[in-house]
Amino acid sequence: MPDNYSYKSSGTNSQGNHYCSRDYGSGAANSNSYHYSNSDGSYYYSNPNGSTYYNSGNGYSSYTAPSGGNGGSSGKK
Repeated sequence: MPDNYSYKSSGTNSQGNHYCSRDYGSGAANSNSYHYSNSDGSYYYSNPNGSTYYNSGNGYSSYTAPSGGNGGSSGKK
């Protein structure tokens, strides 16, 4: 993943859910990447290489590879 980025926004809402957005520039597959983490233990990443990752915090996770490659999931939703 690219190392150079600038913060766009971040914060925590009244429910304790945290959000952070970053700008990786035009050279990244997903220049406006972000992640969030929730007070229930779940979290989600939208990465600059175009991949995504979600974890429910309860044993379920899913991954989408960049550029439509093979992803996967594990555990029960």
